Amino acid sequence: MIDYEQILQISPYSLSAEEKKKLYQKVLSDLGVHHQANCEPYRRLCEHLGENPPLPVRLFKQYTLRSVAEDRVIKTMTSSGTSGQAVSRIYLDRETSARQTKVLSKIVSNFTGKTRLPMLVLDSSAVLKDRSMFSARGAGILGFSMLGRDMSYALDENMQLNWNVLDTFCEKYAGQEVLMFGFTFMVWEYFYQALKRQRRCLPLKGVLIHGGGWKKLLDSAVDENIFRASLKEVTSLDKVLNYYGMVEQTGSIFMECECGHLHASVFSDIEILRHQDLSVAGIGERGLIKLSSLLPTSYPGHILLSEDEGELLGEDDCACGRMGKYFKVHGRIQGAEIRGCSDTYEKH
Repeated sequence: MIDYEQILQISPYSLSAEEKKKLYQKVLSDLGVHHQANCEPYRRLCEHLGENPPLPVRLFKQYTLRSVAEDRVIKTMTSSGTSGQAVSRIYLDRETSARQTKVLSKIVSNFTGKTRLPMLVLDSSAVLKDRSMFSARGAGILGFSMLGRDMSYALDENMQLNWNVLDTFCEKYAGQEVLMFGFTFMVWEYFYQALKRQRRCLPLKGVLIHGGGWKKLLDSAVDENIFRASLKEVTSLDKVLNYYGMVEQTGSIFMECECGHLHASVFSDIEILRHQDLSVAGIGERGLIKLSSLLPTSYPGHILLSEDEGELLGEDDCACGRMGKYFKVHGRIQGAEIRGCSDTYEKH
């Protein structure tokens, strides 16, 4: 049995490389045994691919990968997909869902502090209509909403800025620390651009956390530095922090530190694999991102092969002081589907 009570007591960035390696050898092995015993398609995959293979994320589009009885599933998460694309389905029982929520809170509060701040979601509440069947967007909003209080939604159902909501929020919290959350492209397109057109600057300080797809922005020559500087032009924000994560490993996200590096916490790990033979790449080499998470027991999502290309920058020696690996993401591999949460919003 995996002692999650003990694991969840560990501070997110406190283990050295050697300590983390020991933890992962034990827990990932136990998770592999658990999923083989409880998920028949996963067991068959292991017969062909070996023990604990990294599952390509698109397999969650093609198979029902569930390691609990159907009547124990309380929530089904779906990946973002443009019209006509199949979506991944991730099945959560009560224990896995609670574990992911706790870990998300522990990771993010390491960057924002433990106080729950007034929260402005740079999205529409309409995305949360069906609580039992969540898109990646809805899941992200719900997960991060646990970290704030007095939550307001900046956009209406037509993805237009709701000026009444914004003005009320600003009047109430001008000059105070607030938490803002949204998906990268949507923050840029429907929040930043709208404020810029109106020549408005919001008197809100604190932190903006964003993530979920850079493809459209990079096509428009907007990189992380331009994004960060532009958002600070229309607000009084102190920090604009990116994160990397996917619906297949909800909760164990990779947050960007003050030095601009994405970090693996105790609850997740990353390896970069060379394209030609999937061997482990060294620091400074680009390759496919392989992701591990200690959290999922209701579905076999503990070791995944993403469709993103990344580069390991170092381990246990980031200037921010956090232990663990730190890295950067270079984008989707050529030919992979675009499925970032914010990249796939379409006007109807």
